[in-house]
Amino acid sequence: MAEIDTRIRILDAAEVLFMENGLDATTLRQITGAADVNLAAVNYHFGSKEELVREVFRRRLTWLNQQRLQELDRLEAAAGDKPLKPSQILEAFFGVALKMAADTGGGGRTFMRLLGRTYTKPSEFVRTFLAEEYAAVIARFRAALIKALPGVPGEEILWRFHFMMGAMSYALAGTDALHFAAEDALDDSDAEALYARLMSFMIGGLRAPLPTIPAKLAKRPRVKKAA
Repeated sequence: MAEIDTRIRILDAAEVLFMENGLDATTLRQITGAADVNLAAVNYHFGSKEELVREVFRRRLTWLNQQRLQELDRLEAAAGDKPLKPSQILEAFFGVALKMAADTGGGGRTFMRLLGRTYTKPSEFVRTFLAEEYAAVIARFRAALIKALPGVPGEEILWRFHFMMGAMSYALAGTDALHFAAEDALDDSDAEALYARLMSFMIGGLRAPLPTIPAKLAKRPRVKKAA
């Protein structure tokens, strides 16, 4: 039990410090100081800082993606062979994350802010790790969206999903751009209001008309200069 408690204290401290300072700027000594453990405890439980970073993300992200897939399974079972409504699919994916972000007591809000900030500038090993964690869930949700929106090309759905992920991450990252752009102070602490606004925005984006993209110019052959 003591080992489990030590491990949890390290993860909790790392999660908060990574969110506040960033992954690279946070040192193991800062983490051990906040967790009230010695440096050897980090090496014993995790082996390295990189593995500690992975475990900080893994302990909540694995659960989050499982909840997303379970909700999608439930919706598809209820729908039978019929396609789901796009709004149902988005609520299954983003709604679970937004509800997690509303959890101020259990660490959900801290983790979602960390995740949102990490999306903007991930290191190579974090990018690879997140891609592996998201592979199965993205494939399932993309398939559901393609079925729900037969008139939208699969590539365009991926682009829109990419934009929606960015919108959610930015909204949850706790940045101050909202206050820079507003003449009057805006309250962004109401989780339910944030959920309603963000879902409305993303559903509108998903249903937007297809863009007109100019055909790419053919590459001109290179002309060798005379020697």
